[in-house]
Amino acid sequence: MRVVVSTLGLLFFLLGCNWEQSKVTLDGKRLIEQKCAQCHNLDMPPTISKDELAPPMMAVSFHVHSFVTPKDESQRTTKSIEFVVDYVQNPSVEKSFCDKESLQRYGLMPSQKSNITSNETKAVAKYIFKHFNQENLEHMMKEKAYYDSLPKAERLAIKYKCLGCHKINRAIVGPSFVAIAQKYKDNKSIIIQSIKHGSSRKWKKNSAVMMPAFKELNDDELELLSVWILNTKEVK
Repeated sequence: MRVVVSTLGLLFFLLGCNWEQSKVTLDGKRLIEQKCAQCHNLDMPPTISKDELAPPMMAVSFHVHSFVTPKDESQRTTKSIEFVVDYVQNPSVEKSFCDKESLQRYGLMPSQKSNITSNETKAVAKYIFKHFNQENLEHMMKEKAYYDSLPKAERLAIKYKCLGCHKINRAIVGPSFVAIAQKYKDNKSIIIQSIKHGSSRKWKKNSAVMMPAFKELNDDELELLSVWILNTKEVK
């Protein structure tokens, strides 16, 4: 009896472990980055390249979602997911929604049976149609338009995540930009050197924090960013 109980306990334990592992692996976002990004561009809106190996994932999502033919319109996304799962495992020209030019350009997608399981493909497909949709595209386009409208120096501050440690008029990890501007208003070179080579122990309240070096900025970018910091004003 003890042997039976122990065996059942071990079986449930192993099944539980497999279920937990399944939960971890069935992360659509992580899987699409691991399994699909080598060929498909994942940007929204996508970056178009002459030497791309496959259509951008946004194009795949929009194309499949438009071309599936569900009997009930409420099942369009479900049928789109089913199509992707089947096509990734068993692709064919007959199944493809691509036009002749696209097939000539990219070729027929090879079967991914050896690269990704059906369950993993389903998780990827769910993520595709949840993420690469018209609503998210419009939101990202608005964000991009706002970002493009900013002064170049402010775009640099966002690109290099300066605002993650410094706010305009509030100290967080590092001092505020207003405080930096007030302290170094007559010495721009100190700001440039701090950005380029990093710094520490220049601020009493932040003495334990070391600012990392940002050597990837060129001289023009350092000039733009330092002038922008010096010109920051307190926001009320």
